[in-house]
Amino acid sequence: MNKNLFIFSLALSLNSMTQAQTPPKCEQQPYVMTKHGDTRTDKYYWLNDYWLDGPQKEKVITYLHAENAYTDTVFNKPTEALQEKLYNELVGRIKQTDQSVPFFENGYWYITKTEEGKEYPIYVRKKGSMDAPEELLLDVNKMAEGFEYYSVAGLEVSPDNKILAYGVDTVSRRQYTIYFKNLVTGETYQEAIPNTSANIAWAADSKTIFYSTKDELTLRNNKIWRYGLGSRHKAEMVFEEKDETYTTYVSKTKSNAYIFITSNSTLSSEVRFIKADQPSDKFVVFLPREADHLYDISHFGDHFYITTNWKANNFRLMKAPAGQPAAKEKWQEVIAHRPDVLLEDVEVFKDYLVLTEVSQANTHIRIKPWNGSEEHYLAFGESAYVAGVSYNPEFDTPLLRFYYQSMTTPASQYEYNMATREQKLLKRQEILGGYNPANYKTERLWATAKDGTKIPISIVYRKDFERNGQHPLLLYGYGSYGASMDPYFSSSRVSLLDRGFAFAIAHIRGGQEMGREWYDNGKMFVKMNTFTDFIDCADFLIKENYTTPEHLYANGGSAGGLLMGVIANLRPELWNGIISDVPFVDVVTTMLDETIPLTTGEYDEWGNPNNKDSYFYMKSYSPYDNIEAKAYPNMLVVTGLHDSQVQYFEPAKYVAKLRELKTDNNLLLLYCDMSTGHGGSSGRFKRLKEAARDYAFYLMLEKITE
Repeated sequence: MNKNLFIFSLALSLNSMTQAQTPPKCEQQPYVMTKHGDTRTDKYYWLNDYWLDGPQKEKVITYLHAENAYTDTVFNKPTEALQEKLYNELVGRIKQTDQSVPFFENGYWYITKTEEGKEYPIYVRKKGSMDAPEELLLDVNKMAEGFEYYSVAGLEVSPDNKILAYGVDTVSRRQYTIYFKNLVTGETYQEAIPNTSANIAWAADSKTIFYSTKDELTLRNNKIWRYGLGSRHKAEMVFEEKDETYTTYVSKTKSNAYIFITSNSTLSSEVRFIKADQPSDKFVVFLPREADHLYDISHFGDHFYITTNWKANNFRLMKAPAGQPAAKEKWQEVIAHRPDVLLEDVEVFKDYLVLTEVSQANTHIRIKPWNGSEEHYLAFGESAYVAGVSYNPEFDTPLLRFYYQSMTTPASQYEYNMATREQKLLKRQEILGGYNPANYKTERLWATAKDGTKIPISIVYRKDFERNGQHPLLLYGYGSYGASMDPYFSSSRVSLLDRGFAFAIAHIRGGQEMGREWYDNGKMFVKMNTFTDFIDCADFLIKENYTTPEHLYANGGSAGGLLMGVIANLRPELWNGIISDVPFVDVVTTMLDETIPLTTGEYDEWGNPNNKDSYFYMKSYSPYDNIEAKAYPNMLVVTGLHDSQVQYFEPAKYVAKLRELKTDNNLLLLYCDMSTGHGGSSGRFKRLKEAARDYAFYLMLEKITE
């Protein structure tokens, strides 16, 4: 936001506070859209103008400030003391001065630290030994001074350990500028590369970097560049992804031998490669892209290892000679496909292959020695948990770093000796304030969907929670892009549990908790399964006396915000309150606009509404298109002015139309953060403020004031 617009916005904010006793009334400017013989009229389309830099952009800011002022008046101020109490609780549980488990890479131990009262991390390293003097890489707190938002990403140290490359975003549009810091002199170079994704790979010469940039309008990662640090030559584009349904990024193998350029769409991928010690070479395509073929590559010894869904819906592992293209028919199978187990990830060590597998909504870690000796799985003791392979940069080691947590067990880092099978806890998240996991219970439940499919639910509550239908329950869901919503631990969530809430995650179709088929059955022309699964999980929890509609709450963000919009339309009577974060709610209009970020790359997820069948199927569930004159639950809708994933105008229009049509007196609140984007605040304490606000909304509706 420029300076003049900021001053204008501030004045509007102060003025609107005096006019916020009643809900804002958004001006209507009918905008007619016709497609496939179907006409829709959008009365609030003009709210796009800030995004479009249109003539009414200042009027858009006026409206957003009016909504924020109304939210302050009817919600934030009445719950101010409660929000402050909650915030202090949340802060009181975190160990403010702390550090990560160190990891060893290329001769150095790397550590991320936090300090009391500071929002951002501090990155340091020690040469050779943990007893060595500490070298400062970045203190993000100092870097962020004077900025409302500040995000550092993509930290990559050159192979000679002398130069740090990193990306900075100060707007929250996920457009990073790459900077370079000399770790010997401490100097940050004048060279800077704007509009990147902070996706960086160093060549072996420690002078050449490869990075990806974004389309300025759609923010699609579409170009890969080669740049010689300190040279007078301009960056050279080495690849352009011209297919608007694909994005592209660059990476380096764990072996440090190869650099890959990967192009991905929802259902197809393509990998190019060069040797890392020959950065001026032309990239070679390993296997040309094919419809419905996803593959990824790792390197070990004389082979590329290919994770592929070729004739394997849940993926299998194949190998082919390294450093040359190879037709699929010449690949050799290493790990066979299994219809009930998803091969999610592969980690290569000198003597071991580590496989991350998913089945029955849980993750399993499988250790397979290269020498053919007996393989085994790591054992986890809870029915619902989160586990996975951590960052393991070392190649020639028997030690595997992995993480584990559950809804009752705080985040834990382990080191596992794959040779001796000995396991050591390196660090467990310390929860201050007297948290005792023995006071809480987590379990895995199974609801039955309307088509007979069993839907897993992970739930946590205090052990004194009674299943009498009189207690509040918050149900969370997502269900898109094949993203699994794992039953993670949250120290903040304890504030709800200790006030009588249960918290549950509905592992609905559209994710990948039950394998690739789970995703396939929750997208495109069966997307309705995602929404009805969530409702069926809610009905199950009510039937089993965990709660009642008077005490049932729902939450989801982004595509999960779409879920919130649909369930509010389909079964508004089922929920006492809904928080919808950065919600994707105007599906048809957005997917018809190819200038909006992410649109073209998601045709395989939602469909392309330029096709008649996809258009009408989308329209059948699109929350904005299906708002009716009826009662809706209490709702808090949250967005960010700079959101690059779901533009602010979708939730803004959604709330305006709800205000126009809904027949109830329930709360309807819009909060637009004028300084953030899709992920919310960048600082850790600011994020806790947001959590306290959300919890206060649920507690207020439950008439809990302490």
